[in-house]
Amino acid sequence: MESNEYEHLYKQEVINFFNSRTSYDNDYTMRRALPLLEQIELQKQHVVLDVATGTGIIGIAVAQIVGDKGKVIGVDFSSGMLAQARQKIEDLDLKNIQLIEADAEYIEFSKETFDVILCSTAIVYFRDIPYALRKWYSWLKKGGCIGFSCCSEESCEAPLISSVCAKYGIFVSNINELTGTPEKCREILDEAGFVDIQIQSQQFGFYKTLEQAQQWNGQVFHPKENPLLQVPLEELEKLKTQYKREIQNKATEQGVWYENLTYFITARKV
Repeated sequence: MESNEYEHLYKQEVINFFNSRTSYDNDYTMRRALPLLEQIELQKQHVVLDVATGTGIIGIAVAQIVGDKGKVIGVDFSSGMLAQARQKIEDLDLKNIQLIEADAEYIEFSKETFDVILCSTAIVYFRDIPYALRKWYSWLKKGGCIGFSCCSEESCEAPLISSVCAKYGIFVSNINELTGTPEKCREILDEAGFVDIQIQSQQFGFYKTLEQAQQWNGQVFHPKENPLLQVPLEELEKLKTQYKREIQNKATEQGVWYENLTYFITARKV
């Protein structure tokens, strides 16, 4: 499959996935997003970009903090998510937040436009994270700050899926690999020119029922490659069966642990 063809397919799968989440906001998604703001010193006059704003959990909270003298721009390519965000903005009568339906990976802004750039849990969906960070650096004013969150490389189903596929000779990359440790996050931020890199972590893991944990459709999200798209249906069924066995082996009286160690990272432009 050609690179451009795969990118189009991947992007559409991500859009469809998030468009399907018609009731995204809940205690879990809120608790996982909002700690990022605890590390950012927002001021009333700040101009803030919220990359992959989704339903506006971060963007709306920021708009309420920066007030009428500040401004928030939220960018996302999921029309379904943005519809939820717009409804919340209307309900709150917020006038200082603008939503743009666009691919955040390809949108452009002028240099030194923003005081703060934020991206909650979505940076791993970018095809070229180092390039995105360099762009964000250029968009920041001098002394400006970025903040993003991401999962450890041991989080979610990614490690188990990779392990199961490897048993059948299929190499599946972990979507959290590039940003999956504090050391890796520091390295890519340092290469992009950022300083004063701060990383905190919180565990949002929980137990799933066996039935919930065994649900896997035989596919993965990965911005650069997905070898499972080329696997025949019969082979996919074997992978799914093996996955269920592996999950069964992990089951306890409490259920099956779903690891979700999240890093909250901030850094500053010189």
